[in-house]
Amino acid sequence: MAWSPHQHGLLVSGGGTADRTIKVRNTLTGATTNSYDVGSQVCNLMFSRSVNELVSTHGYSLNEINIWRYPEMQRLATLTGHSYRVLYLAMSPDGTTIVTGAG
Repeated sequence: MAWSPHQHGLLVSGGGTADRTIKVRNTLTGATTNSYDVGSQVCNLMFSRSVNELVSTHGYSLNEINIWRYPEMQRLATLTGHSYRVLYLAMSPDGTTIVTGAG
C-alpha cells in the first residue's frame, strides 16, 4: 500500500498472485475508484515525492519493477533482472533513487 503525497486521501494497494491488480481508493469517501490488471502479483507500491509517478514491484510471474505515470497509469518503464519476487523497495532520502531486493 502507498499513500499519494500529491492527492489527499488517495491510497493504492496491490493484489496477490490471483488478483494481479493495483487498486486506487479514495479514503475520504471509501470508494475504490479504479482497478488496473498489471499481469502479476504486486509486492510493493511507492509514489515519487516530486512527480506524480508510482513504482510497483512484482512477483509471480514477472519479477519486475514498473514505473507508472499517475493517474493515467501509463507504464513509463519496466525494469527486469530479478530472478525471484521483488519483495523489497526503498527510496533514497532525496527521492531520486530506488533500491530493490528479491528473495
